Amino acid sequence: MNLDSDLKLLRRSIDAKLASILPKDSPIAEPMLEAMRYAVLGGGKRIRPLLTCTVCSALEGGFENALLPGCAIELIHAYSLIHDDLPAMDDDDLRHGRPSTHKQFGEAIAILAGDSLHSLAFQSIVRAPDISQDTKIKAIAALAEAAGWRGMSGGQCLDINSEGKRLSVDQLRSLHAAKTGALIRTSFQIGALCAGERESSRNFQVLDKVGSDIGLAFQIVDDILDVTSDSETLGKPSQSDETAEKNTFPQL
Repeated sequence: MNLDSDLKLLRRSIDAKLASILPKDSPIAEPMLEAMRYAVLGGGKRIRPLLTCTVCSALEGGFENALLPGCAIELIHAYSLIHDDLPAMDDDDLRHGRPSTHKQFGEAIAILAGDSLHSLAFQSIVRAPDISQDTKIKAIAALAEAAGWRGMSGGQCLDINSEGKRLSVDQLRSLHAAKTGALIRTSFQIGALCAGERESSRNFQVLDKVGSDIGLAFQIVDDILDVTSDSETLGKPSQSDETAEKNTFPQL
């Protein structure tokens, strides 16, 4: 099989699944639903659900087992980007080559859309048809850990509080292991869980380490691209890290 075409097909499956689980109609929250769909379906490489599905497939679990849990991780990622772009956070007006969600819909609707994507992520794991209840519980626990105070949100807090200060490389590694790396790491973890791997298994332990390393590599490349690329290529503002006096790997 051709890996490139298989990944393109898998990405189309992910996009279709995301479109199907995002609500379309509401008698009370129509603008918020529109903002949710705008944020999720308006772009993105789908790296996290691709990793979840391909890890599951590599362990002979079948990518369909991991499709909804992988989409759940993508919903958490999309919610984080909405909030990251807000004026109180990174204050970015551009995302995926389009106006950020808060620029398109206003700050209040953007915040609510992010909140609802966060909730929808965990609903999506609960509704996954091809995995056991025990696997669902473990996947929910892993995603909550990755998104919460010890993971993505905690890393974002450290990032904000470190603006204008100089961190050591080890501190920066810890920051990005939480802010960026945790969701990528849990993509590997949940992919393995959906294939029936136990957390104590050799496969799970290896994939956990690989996920941590790739999460760090992903952030290093992102830092480099912020310096070397323009906004049109990135689909978001370039040089924004330097403007905000953030700690980055090229800077240190």
